[in-house]
Amino acid sequence: MFKIKTLNKISPNGMRLLPPDNFEYASEIVGPDAVLVRSFNMLEMELPPSLKAIARAGAGVNNIPISKCSERGIVVFNTPGANANAVKELVLMALFMSSRKVYQGITWAKGLIGKGDAVPKLVEDGKSQFDGPEIKGKKLGVVGLGAIGVMVANDAESLGMEVIGYDPFLTVDSAWGLSRTVRRALSLDSLFAESDYITLHVPLNDKTKSMINRDKLALMKKGVRLLNFARGGLVNNKDLQEAISQGVVAFYVTDFPDEELLKMDNVIPIPHLGASTPESEENCAVMAVLQLMDFLERGNINNSVNFPECILPQSGAKRIIIANRNVPNMIGQITPVLAEKKINIADMLNKSRGDFAYNIIDVDNNISDDLMDKLKKIEGVLMVRVI
Repeated sequence: MFKIKTLNKISPNGMRLLPPDNFEYASEIVGPDAVLVRSFNMLEMELPPSLKAIARAGAGVNNIPISKCSERGIVVFNTPGANANAVKELVLMALFMSSRKVYQGITWAKGLIGKGDAVPKLVEDGKSQFDGPEIKGKKLGVVGLGAIGVMVANDAESLGMEVIGYDPFLTVDSAWGLSRTVRRALSLDSLFAESDYITLHVPLNDKTKSMINRDKLALMKKGVRLLNFARGGLVNNKDLQEAISQGVVAFYVTDFPDEELLKMDNVIPIPHLGASTPESEENCAVMAVLQLMDFLERGNINNSVNFPECILPQSGAKRIIIANRNVPNMIGQITPVLAEKKINIADMLNKSRGDFAYNIIDVDNNISDDLMDKLKKIEGVLMVRVI
C-alpha cells in the first residue's frame, strides 16, 4: 500500500484515479511515499525518510527544494503542458488588454456611479482617452516555444498577427506543433528590435533572471507591449519603470504582480490566474497522479525535473530501482553485486541527466535484504528500492 500526502487541494478527478487497494491519500498521513502539491511552499519543510517522489500539479517547481530532493534520490515531477491552454487564453486576453485600454476604461466607467442620467453622455465624451491599436497586422515576438509558447504563436497568427519566435532549445515535439509560417528569429536581440508585442514563455533560472533589463529594453521599439505570464523575476522592475517613463514600454501585463509593480503606471497586474481554470486544475491533477502511479508501481520516470526520463516495460520477476550520482563506473560497481548473488538480469535501462543517473534493472530472482544493503553501500548510490 502506497501512501500519498496532499499539501494542497487536488482535483477529485485526479485523485479518484488512485486504486484504493494499492493507494491511500490524505492531507495528514504518516510516512508518505509521495507528496502531491500545487503552490504549498516546501522549501523549509522536513522531508520524511519514507519519501520517494514529489509531484507538482503544475509546471513551476520554485516551491520545491530540488537540490535537497536530488541528493536523497527523491524524484520530482511536474506537469508541463497540462495548463498550457489556460495560460494561452490569458495571454491572448492580455494582447487585447495591452492595446485597447479596456482595463483602464472599465475602472473609469465604474467611477461614474452616482452620475445618473448623465452617464451615457459622460461615456461618449470620455471614451476617446481609452483608444488603442488593433493587434491585426502587428508583429508578436514569442520568447520560448514550449507548450504554451507554441499555442500562443499559432493562435496569434490566426488573429492576423505576424509572429516571430525564438527558442534555441526548441524540441522536436514543439517544432511539429508550430505553424510553418511562424518566422524564426536569428537572435533574441533581433526579436526585441522587430516586435510590436513581446510575450515571455521561458523558465526562471540563473540565465534568465532579469533577462528583460535596461540593455534589452533599449533595443525595443518605442511603444512596445510586454507580456509576462512565465515568471516575475524575468523582468527587472527598476529598468522596466524607467522604460515606461520614457515611453519605450507602452504597457506591461504580468501575472506576477508585486508591491513595486502595483505602484507603477501602465502596468496591468493580474493575480496569477494563468492556470486558474477548472479544466487546467483537472488536467494537472490527472497528469501528476498518473506519473506518480507509474513511478511508485513500476519505477518509470516521465516529466521529472531532476532525474532523466526512464521508461522500461517490466520483463522480470522483480525490478530494482537505483538512483545515483552521475560518476564513472557506477554500472561496473552495481552489476558485480548482482552477479555475486547469482542474480540474472532480464533487462536493464540506465540514463543520466546532469549530476544524477537512474537505473531500472529487471531480474528473474527474488531480492534479499543482504543484496539491498550491499547496493546501498556503493559510494554514489542515493536510493535503492525493489518493486
